[in-house]
Parts: sequence; structure tokens; C-alpha cells
Amino acid sequence: MPRYFACFNDTDKYVSITGEDYHHIKNVLRMKIGDEIIVSNERKAFYGIIKDYENDSVIVELQYELRHNSELPIHVTIAQGMPKADKFETVIQKATELGVKELIPVLSERSLIKVDDKNVNKKLERFEKIAKSAAEQSQRIVIPEIKPFMTIKELISYSKKFTKKCVAYEASSDEEYKNLPNIIKELKLDESLLIFIGPEGGISDKELSLLKDNGFVVISLGKRILRTETAPLFVMSAIVYEIELRQILTE
Repeated sequence: MPRYFACFNDTDKYVSITGEDYHHIKNVLRMKIGDEIIVSNERKAFYGIIKDYENDSVIVELQYELRHNSELPIHVTIAQGMPKADKFETVIQKATELGVKELIPVLSERSLIKVDDKNVNKKLERFEKIAKSAAEQSQRIVIPEIKPFMTIKELISYSKKFTKKCVAYEASSDEEYKNLPNIIKELKLDESLLIFIGPEGGISDKELSLLKDNGFVVISLGKRILRTETAPLFVMSAIVYEIELRQILTE
């Protein structure tokens, strides 16, 4: 069933959907009055029925709250060293499907792209649209937040609010292979995890030292070298398995 996000209160009876979503519902899906739809306000999701089309908006009557909660019980933020081309867009889409709460584009020492002040807002708007679309497709209640571009120093400052923070790096000891599963197991309900992943060129020694000095724990993502766009998906998959699937398997 199609799902859309809109601004409304939990107690509202009717919701108005406008803009691109209005166009998609009316002209792409060609939905009719009486058709069923799901609407989320990023707190709760509701089953609804299309009641009318008026003034370039879709009027939806809310019927009842959907009890299925598709959100992870912990808040995961991926800070991604900016890769080339559209690889970060792939990360946004797939990490959203896997339950990420926030994504941070990071301009690190070895990032191979430069962001022009003139087009930074357009880039962020595109990133936000990709996150919204992926959240609708994967039946999320919340759209992941795309934070503004950050430097490593800005990321370190921002990281102070997190329960745990990690940096993915090629393992140099057996202990680093164990860090990620141990950290996931230690997290409690509603606690937060930040993971920084470097760009194609990796993380410089200077950056790694700076991150470690500011409380980032080095984690390994296995014995193989992953592409920068693969690493965040590995991390999110490991978290989903440990928190959701493994819990189901052991119940």
C-alpha cells in the first residue's frame, strides 16, 4: 500500500497531502476517491482513505493507527567521508532501507570531491528527497535526517551527544574485530551510535589519531577491504541482524 509523509497531529481526522506527493498520487498512481493509503507524521503511521481532491491537494481521512513499528530501537548515525559521483546517494537510499536515523556527509582529508557553496543547498535537497523516497518504499515511520556537510573537527564536536562512537578502519588487532558486535550488544533502548566511514582514499593517520583522541573506538568490518559505499551497508546489516533478527532467532 502506498505510504506518504505529511504534517499533522496524532488526533487529526483529516490530512492534506500536497506538492510532489499530490502529483504522484493523482497523476502517477491515478488513485481514486475511496482508495487506501498510509500516512505518517514521523511519530506514528495511520491507515487512511482518500476522500477528495481539492485545490491541488489530496484529502485523506485517517481511520486508525498502524501498530507495526519499523524503526530500530537504537538511533544509528552514519557519517560518510564523501565519495565520488553518486555513491553517497546509494548510501542514503540503502541505509534508509536498513533503518539509519541520520546521515552526515563529511568532507575529510582524502575526499575526492569539492562542494561549491553555490550548489550545496541543491545537493542537500536532493539527498533529502532520496531519503524520503526510500523511507516511503521501505515502510519507515521516520525519514532519516540529512545533516549539513561537516569537516572532521565539526564531526568530532557533533559526536559529543552520542552514547557510542566508532570509526571503521582496517583491523590491526584481534580486539578490533570484536568491537562492533560488542558495542551493539552494549547499547540500550533509545541510545545512540555514530559510525564514521572514510572516503575512497581512506582515513589519514592524522584523522584517525584525532578521532581516537576524542573517544572514537576503532572497529573492523571483517578481513576484506570494502568499497566506501559498501561499508555503511555492512554496518547497518550487522546492526539489524544483531538487534532484530538474532533476537527473533533466539526467542
